[in-house]
Amino acid sequence: MNVIIAIVVIIILTFGIVWLIDKFVPKKLKPIIHIVLWALIIFLGYITYMSVYKEIQFNELKEKRFAVVIDRLIDIRDSQLAYKEVNGSYTDSFDKLINFVENGKVPITQRRDTLVLDEERTKAFGGVETMKTMTLTDTLSFYSVKDSIFKGSDRYKNMMNVGVGKEGAKFTLKAGKLDEFSVFEASVDKAIVLHDQEPYLIEKEKQVVSVDGVNGPALTVGSMNEVYTKGNWPKSYTNKE
Repeated sequence: MNVIIAIVVIIILTFGIVWLIDKFVPKKLKPIIHIVLWALIIFLGYITYMSVYKEIQFNELKEKRFAVVIDRLIDIRDSQLAYKEVNGSYTDSFDKLINFVENGKVPITQRRDTLVLDEERTKAFGGVETMKTMTLTDTLSFYSVKDSIFKGSDRYKNMMNVGVGKEGAKFTLKAGKLDEFSVFEASVDKAIVLHDQEPYLIEKEKQVVSVDGVNGPALTVGSMNEVYTKGNWPKSYTNKE
């Protein structure tokens, strides 16, 4: 934006110079100076146009690439949630996560309350039977993680790959404990996704703080600093949320 403002100011000054020349420069020199100045105005106008056009192109490409990355982060998140349901915690290994999706079964359960004998209270009351309520969990059946989340697709086999931007780039996957809670985080730096774009545009994008944008320097789902399983993107990027 600063570059564009500077160019616009220069163009305005150039028009001012043209006016001054028209007033004070001898007639013989005016045609040559006018040609030079108008060439400069056209050149600066072209630079201004290209600066704006490049940013428009960048934003279009960014949205397409971010959509691909976000779809994969959602797959990772959904797989992690299923993994935790069965194993009690998240994993920081894509190999384990992919193997779990391939072979894992998640139980479908039902909770019910039932009355059972409270032995301690029965003894305390001299043998008079005293009942207590206990919640039981029944396993009704199991569902396949692969079929449930990926519905016949084998894209989970490549969930570690970013898929756009820098060739061969992979997501960073972390998992651990925050107090007594399990947490995970999958992320990729925006500079990797947009690596072939203008550095100043990438740097500008990494500083985004907006309700309509992907905030911060990376695309991220989950967090190692809080119990959080959502991503840092707005709903406009996906209809899966």
